[in-house]
Amino acid sequence: MYLKKVDGPRAVSLSDGTVMTRADLPPASTKRWVASRKLAVVRGVVYGLISQDEALCRYALRKEEFHEWVCAVTEHGEEALKATALQKFRHL
Repeated sequence: MYLKKVDGPRAVSLSDGTVMTRADLPPASTKRWVASRKLAVVRGVVYGLISQDEALCRYALRKEEFHEWVCAVTEHGEEALKATALQKFRHL
């Protein structure tokens, strides 16, 4: 069995005690971003599974877009990442 060399850890423990691995991240080819996929990327970066630069490059995200995801989760939780709830949590 061969393991591909990766920078950083292969798995991290989240605050709720669950373990997140690189396999839990969405595929690099993801085009449709649902709340659970956004949350997985945010958690991966926040807990040090992947770097922010790696996430931006891997998923072709703009820094501002990713920052909006992080702010939404921090301020309002996972629900704020849903497209249907965008206006509910938008700052005016």
